[in-house]
Amino acid sequence: MSKSLLLMICILTGILVLACSKADTNRNANAVGTSNSTAPAPAGSVVTNRNTNSTAATAEKIGVEECDAYIAAYEACVSSKVPEAQRAQYQNSLSQLRSSWKKLAENPATKGTLASACKTAHDQAKASMKAYNCTF
Repeated sequence: MSKSLLLMICILTGILVLACSKADTNRNANAVGTSNSTAPAPAGSVVTNRNTNSTAATAEKIGVEECDAYIAAYEACVSSKVPEAQRAQYQNSLSQLRSSWKKLAENPATKGTLASACKTAHDQAKASMKAYNCTF
């Protein structure tokens, strides 16, 4: 069981690191994209798509109370506090995390360790999302 918990923590940490590192990349890409006169049109279509994906993703529950609470708090933070230029990357990472947690929750062998992995993710998010004044 400890190996599966360690695996979960490694996967979660990797996803969070990717989310943070890609957010910086997006900032640079958006700065370049903003200088183009066509930037406002794609941004509007992206917002529409993100809202649709967010609504669909919000309805999907993991089935583990700690994970569902974490995802709801994280989504609220990203939707209300993260700047628009970085929001898509955080939502994409959260979608990937939700998908992997959903698969782990479906497996009886890993479902037991999922609650502690979600608690760990929650604690890490408290620290990493402080920059956006999010409270968990």
